[in-house]
Parts: sequence; structure tokens; C-alpha cells
Amino acid sequence: MTSQRRKSRFTPGSHIPHPGSIPPRATRRPEHLPEDGLAYLASLDGMGIRLGLDCVQRLLEKMGKPHLAYPSILIGGTNGKGSVAAITASILHQSGYRVGLYTSPHLVDFSERIRVGNRTISQKQMMACIDRVRRQTTEPVTWFEFVTAMAFLHFAKQHVDIAVLEVGMGGRLDATNVADPIVSVITNISHEHTAYLGTRLSQIGREKGAIIRENRPFITAAKQPQVIRLLEKMCRDKGAALYRLGEDFQVRKNRDGTLHYRGLKKTYPSLTCPLQGRHQYDNAGAALAVIEALVEQGYKISGQAVAEGMRRVQWGGRLEIVQENPLVLLDGAHNPAGIAALCRALGDDRRHRRLIIIFGALSDKDTARMLKPLCRLAHRIILTEPDVSRALSSDILFSIATRYHHHVSVAADPREALRMALESAGPSDRICITGSLYLVGEIKKAFPFHRDYDKRGQR
Repeated sequence: MTSQRRKSRFTPGSHIPHPGSIPPRATRRPEHLPEDGLAYLASLDGMGIRLGLDCVQRLLEKMGKPHLAYPSILIGGTNGKGSVAAITASILHQSGYRVGLYTSPHLVDFSERIRVGNRTISQKQMMACIDRVRRQTTEPVTWFEFVTAMAFLHFAKQHVDIAVLEVGMGGRLDATNVADPIVSVITNISHEHTAYLGTRLSQIGREKGAIIRENRPFITAAKQPQVIRLLEKMCRDKGAALYRLGEDFQVRKNRDGTLHYRGLKKTYPSLTCPLQGRHQYDNAGAALAVIEALVEQGYKISGQAVAEGMRRVQWGGRLEIVQENPLVLLDGAHNPAGIAALCRALGDDRRHRRLIIIFGALSDKDTARMLKPLCRLAHRIILTEPDVSRALSSDILFSIATRYHHHVSVAADPREALRMALESAGPSDRICITGSLYLVGEIKKAFPFHRDYDKRGQR
């Protein structure tokens, strides 16, 4: 077959066999806020990305330093940091602690970013935080700085026992790094955001390693020798205890699909982890090492709470199945390392006949290195653009993808891409949406179950 640059035969309002009526495309960020909150937060987008702590520190000082009102765990890394954060928070929640969880980006609803226990921030709470932070803002702040301050404030107002914080970008100059974590984590390090973090792994590692704190435990699942040497030196300089996956704690998959963890002092021979993919075992191991480090600091966390927290963890958009027959998977792999993990997971599954990839990415990504391995696996590639200002043009994606694949199509937007994929898929095929969490979020809104997503963050 030849490469195709065509639109789907579906037109608005035409019948779609799966998953039903696809709602109109909406503005991506942020959603489901009252008009005034939406307008004010949207106005901050013009500030773009700014790496630095001075502004957010001054803002938080005016607010009474809410980020220091509770202990915190800070989790950085190229991939997997959201999964580690979700697993850690779930186990702490099952242990009876009041846990704040701050992650980014959201998939469907802005409130997903800020949670206490199983509850996302309510609209009333959100507006109260926006008003408080806005009144204390006397100099230009970025969108992420403002929202991070909101999260810190909400956790203080909710009297959390501990907060689990996901780094947004890098570490040293990320707004979350104003916290004083009692445990720091770097999941892994590979090339990403090179315009901001540097082009060499050593540069990226130094930026991310800046979340290590003096005389506090540090946990990593990184594996490259040069990265390990760098992190070891940073830990020595700060007197931080370093715990490494494969050395100080180990994890493996049992024949029955459960997880075996041998840690610093604890062993869990058979844990159930609902997150799919081999890479999630490393993420689970890092989270369990965090839990062990907390126990060493006096936190009461039983084996039963560990098992239940692991079993109950939910983290959307990571090999998430949203439909069967054909199987529709959502995976927010947004860099070459994430795509490599996704391809391993897709290659492990031999139950399905054909693989259709829907792909869209942001302009700062290494899309050639992302598309090449996907093209090796896929029978068809459909390219589209997530509704975000930094989205890479599908025309540029088309010029890249056609180097590696003969059956490439372009869709006007993610809704159209989904229609095209469903039109061509048989019941035994797979459709995988990937390349950007923003794209995954837009596609996720097309499926009826997301409307049942309640304010506890559960379905």
C-alpha cells in the first residue's frame, strides 16, 4: 500500500461503532473550571516555561510557606515518576495516612493534578486556592508555578500527613524543588527536554539529581553506568544514602504474574500490581523502596497495607485499556525511552492480529526516534495533533513517518484519528494511542466511562 494523506470517510454525526458518540473537541487546559478561574489560569499560559525557584519561593513565603507545613516525597525522572508517585500514595493511603498527591499533566480533568487521599480537589476548593494565590501574586508567574503553589496551599489547608510530589521538568529549577523532601527519587534518566536540561546525560543527570537532599535517603532505578557514577558522587557530596534498583532492592515477575520484591529489609514474595508493562515492575520496586525508607523514619506501614495499596493503585493513560474488540490502549509515552518501554509491552502481547498506532507529539520531542520503533511494529500509522500550542505539525510527522512505514495517514484532529482507526480495525486488532499525554487525554474523553469519573478519582 502507498502512504495516504486523506481524511476519514466519517463526517460529524455519522455512526461510529465504537465507542459511541465522540464529544466535540474542547480547549485542553485547564478544563471544568468556573469561567473566572478558567480565564485567569489561561492568561498565565503566555508566560511559557520558566525554570527557576526565586519567583515561586517569594510567592510561597507571602502565603506562609505552605510547602513546608508537612513532610514530602519528591519524585523525578524521565519516565515512570507518575506511576511511582501513584503507587507510593496508594500504599500510604491504605496505611491510614492523609496523603496529598500532586502530578502532571492531567488527562481529562484539571482536578486530577491535585488530590488528597482518593479525592481530587473540588471546584469550590480550587476556586478558593486560585483566589488566595492570586491575591499574593505581585509579579509575573508561569502557569506551572501558580498551579504548584495551589497544590502546596491545598495540602496545607487539608492538613495532610505527607505529600507525594511529581517533578514537572528536570529538578534543580523545577517549581516543586522548593519542597524539603524526606525522601527523593529519580526513576530513570534519558534524553528529554534537551533545550532546557542539556544534550548530554551528565547534564540531564545533574539537573535531575539536584532534588537529592543532604543526609536524606535517595532512591533510583537508573541503570546507565555514567548516570550511576554521577548520582553516587552527588549522594557522597551531600551525605545522602543511595539505594539502587538491582543492588539494594530487586524486583521480578513471578510465573503467575505477581511481583516479587526483595528490599532493604523487607521481602514481599507475591504482590499484585494492576499497572501493565514490564517497566511498571521497576516503578513498583522504586515505590516499595520509598516505603521502606519511610518505615526507617518511623512511619507505620504494615505488609497488609503494602499489598492492598499496590492492588488498588490506579494510574490512567499508561497501557490503559479503554475498549475491547478491538482492543484500544492509551499510553502516554512521550519520549524515546517511554516508546521503547511501550514497544516491549506491545511486542509481548501476541494475542491480537494487527496493530494500528495513533500518534501525536509535542514539538520539543525527538519524534524520529519515537516513530521508528513504532513503525516496526505497526500495520498502520495515523498521525494527528493534540490540541495544545506546542503540538508538532502532522505534516512534519508525516515526512518523518513515511521514511519508516508505507501505510501512513493524517487525521485533522484526534477525534478524526480515532474514527479512522475504528473504521479500519477488526475485532481481533489493537489500536494504541501514544506520543503525548495530551493526545491520550483527548482520546480518553471519547469513551463513555470517563463521564463516570467521580471526584474521588475512581471509576
